[in-house]
Amino acid sequence: MATTTPTGVRGGGQSEPMPDGAPMTHPQIMKALSGLMLGMFVAILSSTIVSNALPQIISDLGGTQSSYTWVVTAALLSMTATTPLWGKLSDLFSKKLLVQISLVIYVLGSVVAGLSQNTGMLIACRVVQGIGVGGLSALAQIVMAAMISPRERGRYSGYLGAVFAVATVGGPLLGGVITDTEWLGWRWCFYVGVPFAIIALIVLQKTLRLPVVRRDVKVDWLGAFLISAAVSTLLIWVTQAGTSYDWVSWQTWTMTGGAVVLGLLFLLVESKASDPIIPLRLFRNKTITLASAASLFVGVAMFSGTVFFSQFFQLARGESPTMSGILTIPMIGGLFISSTVSGQVITKTGKWKAFLVSGGVLLSAGLGLLGTLRYDTPYWHIAIYMALTGLGLGMMMQNLVLATQNQVAPQDLGAASSVVTFFRSLGGAVGVSALGAVMANRVTHYVKDGLAELGPKAAAMGHGGTGGGAIPDLKTLPAPFRTVIESAYGHGVGDVFLYAAPTALLALVLVVFIKEVALRSKPMAEAPAAASPAAGTAAVPAVAEAQVPAQVPARSESNG
Repeated sequence: MATTTPTGVRGGGQSEPMPDGAPMTHPQIMKALSGLMLGMFVAILSSTIVSNALPQIISDLGGTQSSYTWVVTAALLSMTATTPLWGKLSDLFSKKLLVQISLVIYVLGSVVAGLSQNTGMLIACRVVQGIGVGGLSALAQIVMAAMISPRERGRYSGYLGAVFAVATVGGPLLGGVITDTEWLGWRWCFYVGVPFAIIALIVLQKTLRLPVVRRDVKVDWLGAFLISAAVSTLLIWVTQAGTSYDWVSWQTWTMTGGAVVLGLLFLLVESKASDPIIPLRLFRNKTITLASAASLFVGVAMFSGTVFFSQFFQLARGESPTMSGILTIPMIGGLFISSTVSGQVITKTGKWKAFLVSGGVLLSAGLGLLGTLRYDTPYWHIAIYMALTGLGLGMMMQNLVLATQNQVAPQDLGAASSVVTFFRSLGGAVGVSALGAVMANRVTHYVKDGLAELGPKAAAMGHGGTGGGAIPDLKTLPAPFRTVIESAYGHGVGDVFLYAAPTALLALVLVVFIKEVALRSKPMAEAPAAASPAAGTAAVPAVAEAQVPAQVPARSESNG
């Protein structure tokens, strides 16, 4: 079995093997990663740019709190369901081509989303967007791992974290400005990412070079369908329970039972599949199991922050979409600093567990303190709480993937990386759905209590315009009623973070039990398959693009 070495990019744009298997230099890696980082920027931008525009979007399209939640959840759902598939495909096909395909899917979903005439159409387009974003999110880590050793990867994970932070803070700000600009409007929130995606496609074509091999493959489509169906059923139940039907009802038993059955069928299919979408043997490795579970809980914190802060600042404090984005900068600043600094330190020391544990402590503290939010909480208090949350997220997100990638053989790199990303997205999807349902119920409850305190006439209004999950227009409400609504949303968002805090604590407990393994100094393309504890006792044929049979000539991905 001949093994190709990492490739460098020389003059004239030709891809040639590095001499004597020498690793790529920093400039070569940065050039190769430029298009990938731009693609990641597009992916994150699409996830965050609508956050501050959503109250206006849902109001214009006549949606409800449930619609608000589903516009976010739909993208997370499709991203979650397709992430393992993207990961498996990356182990079988050209990673570069897959990144480009995911960008094209994203562009198509974005263009049609901007033309939406109702919330149903918008949610459907968000599903398409999520498929593309899922590919970009999963493949970014996988491509980076194929070129860079785990020891050096901390440095470049920090760069990805910085891109994440810029897109996360820039998205809401840009979305707010676009929404507040009369001659643009919220529809441009979906169009603005398209030029970036097209540029990313061009840059990727010119800069990303990885060895690749063509071979006959069999994709586990049944496994992909079953896991998608199980996750979808679970999320639909979480979103509708408590509004369309009671939490304890025949619908609940039917949907949860169906999700369990589909999940068991998925496990059965994966145990028998010759090329499973998620190799179950990966979970024999304690680190992968614990990192995946921790990512599930980190996802709840990560996505709930982006979704519910916009409602807090706009509906509890009456801020504009633009100002709402500016006020979340402390959280993004904390994420930017911690992801960049931790990446640099990990590269120098090879030690990563201290950052995971510290991140878990900070995230738990930040969410717990955010649980005390009320509509009149001083902003400097909120800023500190957000900064703590951001610092914790920055230390945990990338490093959980890094710890996993350090444990697997080349042929499982894509599947293992996407498993951690899958669980993080799943946590976000379930968290946003469940917490959105909780918030809708709590807000209605607090509004009724607030109106009752104003007197019998006010109490006769019942839900104060929030019935059925409707989102009120604060500008049309008289002062006493507006205060009641703002107070209800402030208290409701505080409850959401309070309920999310225990998930961060669970993530902390899980990472404490992860055993630290020193990061390797060679990239996955050079690591022997047998070195992976996840590979089991049997020898597994190497199928990664980085390992090419001697009789099959490797070709460059420069042609897709």
